Amino acid sequence: MKKIGSIFFFILLVSSMVMAQVPKHKRAYKLYNKSGKKVSYRKMVKQLAKADVVLFGELHNNPIAHWMELTLAKDLHQKREIVLGTELLERDQQSLIDDYLAGRIDAKAMDTLAKTLPVNYKTDYKPLVDFAKKEHLVFVGSNIPRRFARIVYRKGFEGLDELSKKEKDWVAPLPIEYDPNLKSYQEMIGMMGGHGGDNLPKAQAIKDATMAHFIIQYLQKGKLFFHVNGSYHSDQYEGIVWYLKKKVPELKVKTISVVAQKDINKLDKEAVGIADFIIVVDEDMTTTY
Repeated sequence: MKKIGSIFFFILLVSSMVMAQVPKHKRAYKLYNKSGKKVSYRKMVKQLAKADVVLFGELHNNPIAHWMELTLAKDLHQKREIVLGTELLERDQQSLIDDYLAGRIDAKAMDTLAKTLPVNYKTDYKPLVDFAKKEHLVFVGSNIPRRFARIVYRKGFEGLDELSKKEKDWVAPLPIEYDPNLKSYQEMIGMMGGHGGDNLPKAQAIKDATMAHFIIQYLQKGKLFFHVNGSYHSDQYEGIVWYLKKKVPELKVKTISVVAQKDINKLDKEAVGIADFIIVVDEDMTTTY
């Protein structure tokens, strides 16, 4: 009997040790401010609602990021009317977006006509567009047509001189200001090991400049512009932010960045300061493509 009791105690002890290693709550993300301190969702929303422009820097294939975009859009709209926009839809698609929002075409027609829609459009971006449709909000495809960015990659900014007048309406006014010494552009060259040459960051810059230009163009007094873009377009307060501030220095811009980490309970050193708010997601999170 004593031996059975000892075995039972041993099993109980091992079970307790195993359970102690399993977290009580397995969280998919945590929020931090730019100083690396944990912050509540409510406080983040309160601060974002005071901005003129919010740039949500996403990881394009992360489901938590896309869920947070939709959730934030809804919660910010509870506080004040918003305008929505995204990098993933391009300027030459704006009439298509407007037709869908106005009910002149259905979702199937939009999917068929927009040949360059991202592969995860239906799961990750369509809910945001549908929210705009339901609430009668403006939705902006802010990005330069990617084929034009490829021209810049091959020929530099000068290659855009070949565009027609109509095509130039889909691009930031030329010539654009450009600072090749911005940290984000220098890091891009470094990550590519020098491949792509000087035109690689220029292709990035024409996207940043175009998105900033159309954000400003669609700004409405008293409304908040909530814009979704890849995090590299707004991290370190460069990219779109740099161009926005060049054109409208007094603009109140807030940024969000999504980063993936093995441990979400502490913000990695390299992520501190990259945005006003950092959403840390578990790197084991499944992706949408």
